[in-house]
Amino acid sequence: MKSTTVRRMALSIAAVTALAGVAACSSTDSGGSSKSSRKDDRTSTRLSPIAALRTAEKSTDAADSAKVESTTTMGSLMSMTADGALGWGDGITGTMTITYTGGTMADTMRQLGTTSMEARYLPDAYYARMGEKFAAQAGGKHWIRYGYDDLADLGGSSGAYLKDQMQNTTPNQSVKLLLASGDVKKVGEEKVRGVDTTHYSGTVDVADLAAKNSSLSESQLAGLRKQLEQAGVTTQTVDIWVNDQNLLVKKVEKGKMTNGELTQTAYYSDYGVKVSAEKPPADDTEDFKALLKKQGGTGTIS
Repeated sequence: MKSTTVRRMALSIAAVTALAGVAACSSTDSGGSSKSSRKDDRTSTRLSPIAALRTAEKSTDAADSAKVESTTTMGSLMSMTADGALGWGDGITGTMTITYTGGTMADTMRQLGTTSMEARYLPDAYYARMGEKFAAQAGGKHWIRYGYDDLADLGGSSGAYLKDQMQNTTPNQSVKLLLASGDVKKVGEEKVRGVDTTHYSGTVDVADLAAKNSSLSESQLAGLRKQLEQAGVTTQTVDIWVNDQNLLVKKVEKGKMTNGELTQTAYYSDYGVKVSAEKPPADDTEDFKALLKKQGGTGTIS
């Protein structure tokens, strides 16, 4: 495998592994199970969509973890599944198994001898475990460490936004997004995996989401907006399904990109599950920036 392939693969993994975590947690309007929230839940179905979502948003303060199953498709670039448990009490923490099922990313992963990898999310970085073929090209080390500060430095505006979201995302961003959009409607009562839920939907401006839910500077936001426009990403639809305890059980986000449609679907269960993620052994871990330096490049994530 050429060194440029290793470098390109490391950059790609940086983006999509982070995406798996952010997609799983940034859109959760899942609530806690405190007595007060349960009392509110009994009447939430009689509230207006805005009031009901505000109730759901408040209830999230009592929740700190959940099991997550998600699927993501990004045009011809990739399709993938992610399965695991994530916590968000102090940044995103947890472990996910990510499997690439299609697109150019899956083709590249097959060249490395595997289409599945483990991702561990910690407050200051996340780690991706690669296969044996990749390790043979990376000094024998199986894990890549991606520090969030490094992502911000290497990724420009999009990297800064990714770092901000990974470190500060809370599980109620989709609810906040729908509330801020001014375009919220109650679709109706539906069953999701046998659970009675209320379905809400809206259309949002992606760049506005970044402005409302990040601490980026004006120049960073301008750069991110330009990158989004170049990628063909302007608006997206957000659908969420909330059960009678104000816990999110499903969310779907859809948008268009220059290389095809972006679709993310996630299911949530077992709120309050114990979440753990250990830092991989240092002698089996290669730092992302060090890997780029060894491969003779600096790289950017866009």
